[in-house]
Parts: sequence; C-alpha cells; structure tokens
Amino acid sequence: MYVHDVESEVTAVDANPTIVKETPATAFVDAQNVLGPVAGMFCIEKAIKKAQDVGVSWVVCTASNHYGIAGWYAIEAANKGLIGMSFTNTSPLQVPTRSRQVALGTNPIAVAAPGRNGDHFVLDMATTTAAVGKVELNLRKEIPIPSGWGVDSSGNETYNPKAVLDGGGLSPLGGTEASSGYKGYGLAAMVEIFCGILAGSAYGPHIRRWLATDDVANLGQSF
Repeated sequence: MYVHDVESEVTAVDANPTIVKETPATAFVDAQNVLGPVAGMFCIEKAIKKAQDVGVSWVVCTASNHYGIAGWYAIEAANKGLIGMSFTNTSPLQVPTRSRQVALGTNPIAVAAPGRNGDHFVLDMATTTAAVGKVELNLRKEIPIPSGWGVDSSGNETYNPKAVLDGGGLSPLGGTEASSGYKGYGLAAMVEIFCGILAGSAYGPHIRRWLATDDVANLGQSF
C-alpha cells in the first residue's frame, strides 16, 4: 500500500512534517502528506519529549497518511516510562448504528502503560467488530462471516461477506444495536473528533475510499 501511494505520486516523497503551532505541552503538526509512519514517528517523539519536560502532552497531526500499527506509537511512550496514547481516523468502512451507508473508519484506539520488567499494559483495538481484511478472507474461502461483523447495503446484518464489501460495510464494535454496537459507533466518533475535527483534516465520509489513489488521504492523528 505504501509503495503504491509513492508510485502513484499521491504521497509526498520530498517533504518533512512541520510544526504549525506549539506550547510547552501541545503541538499542531502539518505532516505535509508524507508517509504515515514518518509523520507518526515525528509526532510521538515530539509528544514524548514534551511529556518528559512538563508532565503531559498532546500532539495533533493533519495531512497525514495510513500510519501502520496504532499501538506501536503508544508502546514507544511506554518504553520511556510514560502512558502513551495513539489515535487515527481512516477511510470510511463502518456503517454507524441505525444507518445504511459507511460514514466512519475503523478508527483505532491505542493505549500503553509501562509495567514492571517491561510487562506493559497495551490496548490496540479497532472500533469496528472486525477488520475489512477478515471479511475479504472469508469471501475468498467462500464461508459466511460471524454475526456482528457487517451489514448489507440496506443496513441489515448479514453473514454474506460479498454483501458487506459490495455496498455494505463493517459493523461498529459490538455489532448490532441489540448487542450495544452504538458503543463502538460512539468510540469511532470520538476518534473522529480527535483526528478529523480537532486536526482539521478530512473526516468521516469525506476521507478518500480505502486503497483509492485518486486524491490525497489527508488523515488526522493524535498522540
């Protein structure tokens, strides 16, 4: 995916993240459309340094791209004796509760806290019940998906992976409304506020579609 973004020239290869505004505890970063892991590393290093200096920090990034594993950045902070957090918005794949169109991404949440002898607490989870890749695997294997993974184009729960991928979408963490899927929807919306609205990046249904290269991603991330 990263190689494809570079080859299609939809990601910048000759730029560097820049700090637009900062205080002793905060920073607003313009990633300049560089590869997501480059932007993420820049931001978490800045967040760690500020937290070490003043006790707490919050770094928000705009104009970024897919940054890989959310938990990796949180673990970087935990390795320095800090509680680390990492959030990103993503391409719209999730159909919110009582909806029938994708409007939010898998919007992961990652938190890591240091423990004794390197035995950290690490939470790294999507706000959908399953990843889109798992649905694709079931389609290739020609087997149904479990309950709560996705919905069809009418917003109804389905066990057919093809219906999820062709006009449907992923269910929020928790699945249907009856099994508290609205909690996953709420968590995804929270991440969207941190990474889309607060960062001034693209948000929700305005983010380019998954694996598309017709426009910049302009994702937002928070640390």
